[in-house]
Amino acid sequence: MKKLLLTLGAFCSLSMAAQAQNSDVISCLEIFDMQTKTHKIIKEFNYRIEAPNWTPDGKWLVFNSNGKLWKISPEKPYEPIEINTGDAVNCNNDHVISADGNYMAISANLKGSANRSSYVFTIPFEGGASKMITPLGPSYLHGWSHDMKTVAYCAFRDMEKGADIWAKPVDGGAEYQLTDAPGLDDGPEYSPDDKYIWFNSVRTGLMQVWRMKADGSEQTQMTFDEDLNSWFPHISPDGKTVVYICYHKGDLEPGQHVANKNVLLRMISADGGKPTTLVELFGGQGTINVNSWSPDSKKFAYVSYRLKK
Repeated sequence: MKKLLLTLGAFCSLSMAAQAQNSDVISCLEIFDMQTKTHKIIKEFNYRIEAPNWTPDGKWLVFNSNGKLWKISPEKPYEPIEINTGDAVNCNNDHVISADGNYMAISANLKGSANRSSYVFTIPFEGGASKMITPLGPSYLHGWSHDMKTVAYCAFRDMEKGADIWAKPVDGGAEYQLTDAPGLDDGPEYSPDDKYIWFNSVRTGLMQVWRMKADGSEQTQMTFDEDLNSWFPHISPDGKTVVYICYHKGDLEPGQHVANKNVLLRMISADGGKPTTLVELFGGQGTINVNSWSPDSKKFAYVSYRLKK
């Protein structure tokens, strides 16, 4: 029970911790080129930004900072533009853009609510009124099916068991549970054909990448590292490659994903196999929480950090 409570506490403190660390770092918004295996910084920020998404038309990168959502051009990265999230406030680093690019699903708090838990909302991409999808919390969005009918999220519904993966129709209907393993299951993300959901699970001791069918069946372990905790698998739009972030064993508990750590960005084939390390960096929480692939599957975005002196 103590371990589960620590895990829940880590989730609930993410927003407050990020705000406390907001001025402690310089954030580097970077793009990794899969063809040349090189990366470059496209813009630096004198404060903490997190979790870039790439829009389906390739025109924008969306990130969160200080409880708000922003967009910026990857080609002409001038000043970021704030996105109006309506009654959804204190946005965290769980946000996903719809397949048609017209909407976003986000995790945030409800304006005027004393409860600072996380709920899932949808908003127009250009900003506007928010629509609550999950009236229960904590709910941390990570996936939106490409047919735009269903969202998948990490949710605490039984504090004795920890967090599991749940799904819910966007247009109404009851939420339903997809995993029930002891400990933490997190980071659900639909494959481009909506047949599978990729996620990470601590059920074997260390955090590992898993895959299951969209109905929760055939839960299959995909990474088997003995010295790394692997989080947040993101599958490319062409369905061929999965990029994820790894913490070194011993740097933190397997069920934690915190900021300001030496981490790795790794990749595996969507069919499984031996992982490859792409980048070693200083980061962690906020680096690559959500899918950040370019629409042509040739690049992905992420955030690295430097501590201010």
